[in-house]
Formats: sequence, C-alpha cells, structure tokens
Amino acid sequence: MVENVIYPAYLDASLSRSEGRRVAQSAAVETPTVDEIAKAVQQVGYDAVIERDKRYSREFETRGRVLVNNADDATKNDIVQAVAAYVGILRD
Repeated sequence: MVENVIYPAYLDASLSRSEGRRVAQSAAVETPTVDEIAKAVQQVGYDAVIERDKRYSREFETRGRVLVNNADDATKNDIVQAVAAYVGILRD
C-alpha cells in the first residue's frame, strides 16, 4: 500500500506553481482546509488521515496535511486532480 501526502498548498488558488500549487488555476480553490481535503479524499474512495501539526516546506504557517492510503495503481497526480475537483464541488 502506497501512502501519498496532500498539502493544502497543492490546491490553493492564491499560490503559483512555483509556490507549490499542483493543479490548474481553474481547478484550484481559495484557502483549502485539511478537513475539506480529507472529505474529498474519502469521496474519491481512499482512506484519509489528517495530520494537523505538519507544515508544507514552502510555507511558513502550519496548515496540516492529509495522508492518503492508495491501494491501487493511481498516481499521486491523479489523486490530487480528483481531490481538487471534489473540493470544488463541495464548495458549491
């Protein structure tokens, strides 16, 4: 079982690609939270574990991270893209 890490910065529309955003600007959301990300991960069909005391290396504030247990052959990019789509849907 592979464990992937998703930081809120990966989905943050206020950040540039060089600052850590991994999805297109159109798929990104403003200030995503680890709770939203974990809920979206579960909607996609994976197990999620929230770690609130962790910090993305390119940021100064501690926003946490979500550990995703990936049992199939999905790549990290596939998971991040799917999670971004679901976070956008959850906000609508």
